[in-house]
Amino acid sequence: MRSTIGCALLCALILSGCSREPDAGDPAQTSTEPAPAVQGSAATDGLVSYTETRTPCADYTPDRMPLFGDVHVHTSFSFDAAANSTGATPSDAHRFARGEPIPFWPLDEAGKPIGSITIDRPLDFLAVTDHAEFLGERALCRTPDSPSYGSAFCTQYRSDQLVGMRMLGTVITTETPARVPELCGADGSLCREWAQGPWQRIVAAAEEAYDRSSACEFTSFVAYEYTGTPGTSNLHRNVIFRNGDVPDGPVSYIDAPADNLLWNQLDVACTGGCDYLTIPHNSNLANGRMAPYTAIDQTPEARRAYADHRLKREPIMEIFQHKGGSECVNGLGSILSQPDELCDVEQVRFMGREETFAVTVRQADGSIGAGQRTEVTVECEPGEVGASGMLGAGCVDKTDFIRSGLLVGLAEEAELGSNPVKLGMIASTDTHAATPGAASETNWAGHVTGESTPLERLQPGLLTSGIDGNPGGLAGVWAVENSRDAIFEAMQRREVFGTSGPRIVPRFFAGWGFTDDLCGSQDLAARGYAQGVPMGGDLPTGSAGARPTFVAYAVRDPASAQLERLQLVKGWIDAQGGQHADVIDIAGSAQAGAGHDSLCAVYSDEGFDATQPAYYYLRVVENATPRWSAHDCARVPEAQRPAVCTDGSYPSEIHEMAWTSPIWYRPKS
Repeated sequence: MRSTIGCALLCALILSGCSREPDAGDPAQTSTEPAPAVQGSAATDGLVSYTETRTPCADYTPDRMPLFGDVHVHTSFSFDAAANSTGATPSDAHRFARGEPIPFWPLDEAGKPIGSITIDRPLDFLAVTDHAEFLGERALCRTPDSPSYGSAFCTQYRSDQLVGMRMLGTVITTETPARVPELCGADGSLCREWAQGPWQRIVAAAEEAYDRSSACEFTSFVAYEYTGTPGTSNLHRNVIFRNGDVPDGPVSYIDAPADNLLWNQLDVACTGGCDYLTIPHNSNLANGRMAPYTAIDQTPEARRAYADHRLKREPIMEIFQHKGGSECVNGLGSILSQPDELCDVEQVRFMGREETFAVTVRQADGSIGAGQRTEVTVECEPGEVGASGMLGAGCVDKTDFIRSGLLVGLAEEAELGSNPVKLGMIASTDTHAATPGAASETNWAGHVTGESTPLERLQPGLLTSGIDGNPGGLAGVWAVENSRDAIFEAMQRREVFGTSGPRIVPRFFAGWGFTDDLCGSQDLAARGYAQGVPMGGDLPTGSAGARPTFVAYAVRDPASAQLERLQLVKGWIDAQGGQHADVIDIAGSAQAGAGHDSLCAVYSDEGFDATQPAYYYLRVVENATPRWSAHDCARVPEAQRPAVCTDGSYPSEIHEMAWTSPIWYRPKS
């Protein structure tokens, strides 16, 4: 049985058909003999193109099933991971995701973990994404018989975890990154050579964890993180490979210091049966550096080629994780929109707010010291990129947030014919403690170094850690089965969603003739696919005078709060080029005390203009519940509680949410 929701319950909740669960006595369930990939229901309906040979999944449905996972996870193989203190490996992360306990904080006097941690419910899929940068450097400095182990660099690197992290981290904050010659040799080849061992272990861990039996209980992807941080702004992406046919090594920011260069080099390295996609994250800290075209010529031909390449290789983005939300920000002067209070949930950038942040300064004697700078957050000027977003500084660009960034894509498509910001939405944790899916507010145990106790978590840390951080979210996909090919193709077609942690299940379709009785229909999904398009799709043009209709449906997480409301978020470009966004309540309400196990609505866009390009996505909002910090404050004796527990500087409650990928409408050309 799948780990998330049993098929019988799923059929009732999501109003769709499901295949049978694998029977416990079925020999095919426990068989490990591979079967030709063309066997099974998928071979006859054409909904999956298989690239691997495996036993067909017994649990299969053409109407798709919701699967939950995490595609942003770090272990001790990452140079900056808290897992370096517990020793947790990629294999441990896979065991944790499948429901097994792994070693965890606290540490004993010898620095060994004496605690353990277990996920509340197993995940359906996982991609461990250790940093590609410094796999070799880390191995050289931590392996006693390596040629660099005794060097002054490695000796200092091992002296303190934070010191070592900063020594390597400075490499990726430059515009022209290069490996450390003292450690890697003049041409960097020694570090590339020593990266082979960790990379092979990453690949092996994913291969070993993948359930190829007919039970299809768990899917693991080979993956890594590309960690470009030019100007201390975020250019990070996770790279997910479709199957076990992967390159000999990852392409890092040091190898390819721009997004288009990353795709170019991966296209060369990923050949044969290899396929990949990239997922940007924390655009909220990007200072405009995730805007399209920042590293290419600005000719129409170059821009169109970039947009086409990104459409092929980067179909989705991370909307929420422990470094905050990237859905929207209030106060952008270039977007015509009413304030949206839910944009502020776990937000770390606020327009017009005065921010004080740490900077490195050169003293009069030439030494380097720490200082502070204060500035007011403003919107980037057109064509401008800022700096220091990872510190909470620098300007904010429209493309730093998905709601306004999607409008940039619509405007570009109107001019060029290709959309460079056509992104679906998922979420993840970004745990640096090898704990994928550990996103519960009630018993969060921390993700990064310095978050191992309630008191540590309640203190200010770096911008997105300590009291400023959060437990992160989960990735959701609608796939016909729990296999690599099925999930990868769901990501490619953007039929995905993200949550801020709970396992909320949303469905979203758009069409031209959905009727009001659809919410009560047992074949809602089948009719949604037959008469419209799902999340991530393109709505074809309708007949003259027609208005698009949407069916929006969501089921609560049984282990979380009831649902408060469903909201339709619309963005559009008017005839004068003005960019607009609106949030419309379509089911439920914000009335205190109300709550729903499920919500459904069929909604017609009465303000639709067939000449205006637009997008629509669904936001599902839970009733307010205590923030993780409120739970931690209650764990600390009253006399020891820090000021954040009582002074109101941080919210004591939050609204958990889920977001679907958009559906796009383009006028007939």
